[in-house]
Amino acid sequence: MKAKQLLKLLAALFAITLVAAACGSDTVEEVTEEAAEVVDEAMAETELTFALVAPSASDDVAFTQSMVDSLGRLGIEPQITDGTFVVEEAAAAIRGYAEDGVNVIVVHGTQYGGSLAEIAPDFPETSFIWGTATDTQGLDNVFAYYPEADQGGYVNGLIAGNLADGATIGVVGPVEAGDAVAYIEGFALGAAAAGSDTSIVYTGSFSDVALATTTAQAHVDNGVAALTGTSQSAVGAASIASANDLPWFGTQSNTEPWASDLTVASQVYHWDVVLADMIEMIEGGTLGGEAMQITLENGGLVMEFNDGFELDADLKAAADEAIAGIIAGDIATK
Repeated sequence: MKAKQLLKLLAALFAITLVAAACGSDTVEEVTEEAAEVVDEAMAETELTFALVAPSASDDVAFTQSMVDSLGRLGIEPQITDGTFVVEEAAAAIRGYAEDGVNVIVVHGTQYGGSLAEIAPDFPETSFIWGTATDTQGLDNVFAYYPEADQGGYVNGLIAGNLADGATIGVVGPVEAGDAVAYIEGFALGAAAAGSDTSIVYTGSFSDVALATTTAQAHVDNGVAALTGTSQSAVGAASIASANDLPWFGTQSNTEPWASDLTVASQVYHWDVVLADMIEMIEGGTLGGEAMQITLENGGLVMEFNDGFELDADLKAAADEAIAGIIAGDIATK
């Protein structure tokens, strides 16, 4: 079964699941199980094989999990090498999968770009999917993907600013690069629109949980009214929010597992929106050469609100209006 047929099937199954949702959780579980079986069968008929190389754990409730979940929504179970914060280790894994004949290798980390530029030309029949990045480095067998993270950042910031009621909001950033910067800048704009300032600190590390924790604690000591953060290290900041009863705002994946009672909303990356297009192109013989973005408009960015946090109905309505305004182009997020 070709990718285009598979994706149409997935869409149909998803629609059935939505209808079933109105009939009770047992029915949803039954439909989901049947859908998984059909998808597994369909994927087994394709000739494509997949691998994923990522910097942190597959269940990090952040960057890596966003990709694992996205591949899963497409019924893809790739070979995975995770926890490769060391770039040289990631490069060895990427090359190893290519040498083993894997057709599609997802290179999930901006920091791997230099290695990919050396490896990809050696394997012209292999398709590499790399992000977050806004260009393919001129390589015909590399796709790039990038989130317009400022969009969901703005929505989170708007809510946080209203909850803070003019007080400062603490932001814990990792390395000052990529989607982290986009998210944080969008968040700051949203908070400012609600009349609140942000105190932004970049730790210089995607992985140092301890440093993110101490940075968040410093924000608390300075009297912030809410906290947000991004990257795999954000679990440290979220733990401080939880310990101090402060509203927490997440991004990349749904961060409720980190601060279930205090997570207000999470911007969740649905990479499957662009992965689907890339897979269809690969099946058609185009192995790369295009960069794609996920946005609120194309459904690649999804705002998930925590039902366990009692968010004022008017504020939730304002957030929904902001989402609509961003999609319509009426609200600038950067």
